[in-house]
Amino acid sequence: MTSKFICANWGSEYSTCKKEGKYACKNCLLVNYCGRACQRSHWPRHKNDCKSILGKGTWQPDWVIQKRTPAFAGSRTRVFGGTKSLWGSTPALDILQLPANEGDNYDKDLSLLFEASGDLRNVIQTVARLPSSYNRSLHITMNDIDFDIAARNALMLLIALSLPNREDSIDCIIHLWYSALVRESDISILTNHIHPLVEGICRLLKYTPAGSLCSKKWTFGSRSLKVILEREAWFRLLSLCTAPVGLTAEQAQKLGTDITLAESRTDYRHRQMMFLPPTERIAFHRFRQDGLLLPFGHPRREFVKPNPTFFQSADRWPMSDNADPMQGWSLEKVLDTSSGAATADYYGKLYFHLRELLGAFLDRTAGAQISFQICNLDSTRLCSLLRHHSFSRIDISNTPDMSWRGTYRLLRRIAPLLRSPSQNPHAVLISRFKKVSPDTLNANDQVRNLIHNCQSRERILAHLQPNAVPDSPYDVYVIKHGLARQLVASYDQVLQCFLKWLRSPGAGQALGIKIKERHTVVEKWPYRLKLRPGEPDAQMEFDRFLRQGLSGKERYVEWRKFEVA
Repeated sequence: MTSKFICANWGSEYSTCKKEGKYACKNCLLVNYCGRACQRSHWPRHKNDCKSILGKGTWQPDWVIQKRTPAFAGSRTRVFGGTKSLWGSTPALDILQLPANEGDNYDKDLSLLFEASGDLRNVIQTVARLPSSYNRSLHITMNDIDFDIAARNALMLLIALSLPNREDSIDCIIHLWYSALVRESDISILTNHIHPLVEGICRLLKYTPAGSLCSKKWTFGSRSLKVILEREAWFRLLSLCTAPVGLTAEQAQKLGTDITLAESRTDYRHRQMMFLPPTERIAFHRFRQDGLLLPFGHPRREFVKPNPTFFQSADRWPMSDNADPMQGWSLEKVLDTSSGAATADYYGKLYFHLRELLGAFLDRTAGAQISFQICNLDSTRLCSLLRHHSFSRIDISNTPDMSWRGTYRLLRRIAPLLRSPSQNPHAVLISRFKKVSPDTLNANDQVRNLIHNCQSRERILAHLQPNAVPDSPYDVYVIKHGLARQLVASYDQVLQCFLKWLRSPGAGQALGIKIKERHTVVEKWPYRLKLRPGEPDAQMEFDRFLRQGLSGKERYVEWRKFEVA
């Protein structure tokens, strides 16, 4: 696929235009055209999207129009659909930040550990931003206890390292990562390039005892990938190269839409859509219709095969209905990415952003001394395999939320792997609390929080004014106000109470690490509003944070090793 902004006048039963699209449909700004002739020719196919009620400024969620209580009211958050987290839920991070830490000209080898890696986004982001001046060895270990996540990461890295054609690699990785259906060419890559690599070790493991931990290392010039799995998992990895026999594209797509467009979940989708600009709601709906991460105006006719990394059974969609590729990336950077004249092509922007990022990743790894290792183990077993004092960065993104016992146990297992200040004074262990809870506050803290909440209301009103007096607790404005209240609230006091014991000398000595007061890799509260009302771009920042769905409660903590005397 070309990375240019192609003319949208494509179709299986129509003549196709292969020119660059330089002009947008002025009504929806979702598609590019090379000129007026192609726009007129394409209008019969584009009309329904362009005139969709979702794209109207007057659109309202169904529960508002029907004057009823929405389905999500008063109900606990529950998963609808599958339970797999194949896509990231927080924006990608560069966990090295080499220029701000060791420096551009750092001349020693580096080892990084992603203890609960999730998908590849943090690895891709970190490597893509590695300064060109760094020419030493980089070793990256990724672990995830979910087999499907670890296996997908392994397949995508094999594609990145083994395919000679850069463009083929980029598009294949994007669609295996995010699209429900893939092209024949993507299946061919899995069948002809990746399947033989995995099949080779499976033949050797035929008589290996069940439960045995087995590893395989592939070398591609100065780069390598080592995968460590139990014997049975290797055969499951091989099966991810082929979709279930008999599963058609139509059946696979229906498995998806039965979840992503379920009638019973309309109110949940509309709650997400009410934060989007009008025509971006059309793009939101389109992605849930076809499950393809493509520019809005790009042809879908080549996507005829179920994605085998999604469908390992012929009767199940793997993810929940609210899973969205956008959650794993910086919305600010995605929206700043050009999609040509079609400036409202929300998922097209993400597609082009990923193309740029994956291109930078492939360019940076080409000729570099870089080794990847992927494991599918629990943290106890993982730590028993890794050398102490060997990692300059450790990311433990799945810190047990607001449970000091769980946090302590995890840190005690992982901390010995971190390098000491004498080995690398910039070595950092990064933990993330996904949801800081005010339940840990004492009475005095709650009073201080109440005072802050009064100030927060004033801040919200500066950004969010009602068009009319709300007549329902489920008015769009009321719901937005409730989410905005979380976004502007302060949770510093909450976390200080929680971390108080972990800051104590006794805990520090027992763990061998201590909390860093000044962060050098990731902000403490990266999803908290930075700008005050009235400052340039403050409204834009507020709207962007609301639509991304981050609560502002996500808190990162950096730790460094105690130097042993």
